[in-house]
Amino acid sequence: MAKKKEKPVNISGKPKHSLDVNRESNGSKGGRSAATVRRLKMYNTRPKRDSKGKILKHELQSQELPSTRIQPDRRWFGNTRVVNQKELEFFREELQNRLSSNYNVILKERKLPMSLLNDHQKQARVHLLDTEPFEDAFGPKKKRKRPKLMASDYESLVRKADDSQDAFELKCGASTSADGIEADGFRELVRHTMFEKGQSKRIWGELYKVIDSSDVVVQVLDARDPQGTRCYHLEKHLKEHCKHKHMILLLNKCDLVPAWATKGWLRILSKEYPALAFHASINKSFGKGSLLSVLRQFARLKSDKQAISVGFVGYPNVGKSSVINTLRTKNVCKVAPIPGETKVWQYITLTKRIFLIDCPGVVYQNDDSETDIVLKGVVRVTNLHDAAEHIGEVLKRVKKEHLERAYRIKEWQDDNDFLLQLCKLTGKLLKGGEPDLMTAAKMVLHDWQRGKIPFFVPPPQEEDGSLEESHEPGEEDANLVDGGKESAARRAIADVMSSQQLKDVPVQEDLFSENELQGKTTEQFPCTEV
Repeated sequence: MAKKKEKPVNISGKPKHSLDVNRESNGSKGGRSAATVRRLKMYNTRPKRDSKGKILKHELQSQELPSTRIQPDRRWFGNTRVVNQKELEFFREELQNRLSSNYNVILKERKLPMSLLNDHQKQARVHLLDTEPFEDAFGPKKKRKRPKLMASDYESLVRKADDSQDAFELKCGASTSADGIEADGFRELVRHTMFEKGQSKRIWGELYKVIDSSDVVVQVLDARDPQGTRCYHLEKHLKEHCKHKHMILLLNKCDLVPAWATKGWLRILSKEYPALAFHASINKSFGKGSLLSVLRQFARLKSDKQAISVGFVGYPNVGKSSVINTLRTKNVCKVAPIPGETKVWQYITLTKRIFLIDCPGVVYQNDDSETDIVLKGVVRVTNLHDAAEHIGEVLKRVKKEHLERAYRIKEWQDDNDFLLQLCKLTGKLLKGGEPDLMTAAKMVLHDWQRGKIPFFVPPPQEEDGSLEESHEPGEEDANLVDGGKESAARRAIADVMSSQQLKDVPVQEDLFSENELQGKTTEQFPCTEV
């Protein structure tokens, strides 16, 4: 009996099979190349068919086909959720009451039928059934009525147009003529373009980008003049069109104001929105922990989102970028003591769940004069062509003793005399010993914008017990919201606001006297027009 031949064993470990892509191919031996092997393998993936073309086997075909039969159910042919008209009206009233308070939050808003709860503006105007019954308007016995015209003939139409024109001129023309034309009939000169900084379409486009991308909007205010640097137009826009976004008022530069004034403004502002005091500094900051706590609570309220975005908006030179650097404890945003340093918006990562958005400074439409615009820090002092004309308002707003301490000038007659004495003391002279009034005026305005000259607008007087009143809405709303996380977040925000009122606010004591720090002075600081 013949012995069987044993198959040779591949000891070398190199691939020998003809359908192995990694096998060495030598042209002399006639081996298959890697491309030929892949092409041959591709043929095996084609489906195998019979003589009639029916697929017998296919590797990519599922062996278990799903059942495509739809279960019969009457819910496919009707409304799945039906609400009674009375229940809908009751729910709309309750929702409107909750939305009227700034301390309430709508949870899971995407799951609510907001189109049913809010009337569209065009639909709200149409109340046809209030004027005529249904049978006359839509029923089978409907009547075609004569259209209601503004006038019966041409003369009455012309008379009505004249009356509406006169009413419009009385309403809008008087204010326009009073602003633009003086008593002698001459119109005021057109403002220089530098006084329109922060009002361009590009800047407003950046602002609305930040608002659209943010879940929480932090409006940074200057603690020296909170109402003057506040944007009521933005607050109205958020209430009408962005009800799901939250707003926080942040009083920055609180170290330039006495502690009693800061706490007074916090009591007033917290009645409308959550308000916090802040001092931006990487090493010695104030209010950083409180702001982080409030942002974390808002992140808990937005638990359906993976992360929340916090946008910082406000006037130029109020310290938006400095606040972000303080929160990060790192210089991530470019800052400078001059307005207009931030040109475009930028994203900064604070934590895995909180992102910060820096926004350029925006100037809102108001009736401020050129001097008010300069003193609010909108314009760079180095670009002013005649800085001396704004010094008179500085001398009116700042107390005399503060100017004596800052510049060692005891008596002066007017703003020109003050600048002359300042030029002599500082040596700011031109050729021939002429005083350089322009440089001296710019020095004073630089000191004003950088907080070296003490000034602040005192809060309006309030009755005792206003502190408890300001936080009552937050405590009530904490009980209104169902659920452990949401109610805990509401209470935490109210506790943070109340605890900051009890803390000692840092103040540069060398700027004020003892009586001013304690609020005992009878002479109040001059107030700016809001």
